[in-house]
Amino acid sequence: MSPIIDTVLLLALPASGKSEIRRYLSLVPPHRRQEEFGVGDTVQLDDFPYVHLMRSIDDALEDLGKSRMFFSAGDKPFENPADWGTLIQLVNEDYADLLERRAEESGSAARRLMGRLDRAAERVGIAPRLAALDDSLRRTLAEQIEGLAEGLLRDKFDAYPDRLDDKTIVVEFARGGPQGSTLPLPEPYGYGHSLSLLSKEILERASILYVWVTPEESRRKNDARADPDDPGSVLHHGVPLSVMLDDYGCDDMEWLEAHSDQPGTVSVEAHGQRFHLPLARFDNREDKTSFVRENRESWPKEAVDALHSELHKSFSTLLARNAPAR
Repeated sequence: MSPIIDTVLLLALPASGKSEIRRYLSLVPPHRRQEEFGVGDTVQLDDFPYVHLMRSIDDALEDLGKSRMFFSAGDKPFENPADWGTLIQLVNEDYADLLERRAEESGSAARRLMGRLDRAAERVGIAPRLAALDDSLRRTLAEQIEGLAEGLLRDKFDAYPDRLDDKTIVVEFARGGPQGSTLPLPEPYGYGHSLSLLSKEILERASILYVWVTPEESRRKNDARADPDDPGSVLHHGVPLSVMLDDYGCDDMEWLEAHSDQPGTVSVEAHGQRFHLPLARFDNREDKTSFVRENRESWPKEAVDALHSELHKSFSTLLARNAPAR
């Protein structure tokens, strides 16, 4: 049997095909997925639900006649770009909770998540925002988002498997910088900064599968997948155009690979040491993934074959580059 890759960082611009790849991997028969990709049953982590939570908090505040907190408007980028780091701190927590099978706590899901948002932001230098609201407003806000918060935490804890030794943890996020930026991207933009904030536990175990599309193709696919009636969906959410241009107008993965001191990796300085994360590209410049959003029975065989072949090539590269494996 092939070794199982431990942790895959699935990285790309929005709508590049990350979530479709996750879905496809979950549907490949386990023995074939391990033999051909080196991937076990997948356990999936994603920072998008927290972005959706932040936007929902802002919408609730606006409905209550109060100022928005995270985004100046529903179609704008982060008010404080350091919140890219807030998202990484939340991913670090979810990863640690998964490894330790940390049990769900009792009480209001909204209050727990509001506390987590403040604490994660503090770790990247942002003063508490939700805790600064008066008690009455904080209580009303929690009531407004309780259903969403309960669903987010239920999805998190329900995904815990009985064991991890035969699993591959897939961590998905997108990073970039303003259109026309000069590389390297300045903090807090880009993959370089966010990777440096990942926990030591993740960096010691992780490999990178980078889904390669152009920013123009990312914007086209973002428009094609967007369903305004399902803004919280992993497969069907849309990113506002201003965010696509200001936060995802380019990315720095090619630069990071070219400037790594070890070929085939991305070098990350963190926790007082240097990590070399094995890197492979999934070439999706010609769309191989969008069909996965459709009903499985309608998938064209030639599309499935093309996707499967490209995944096999990409994961074979990761395994050859000494991806951390059990």
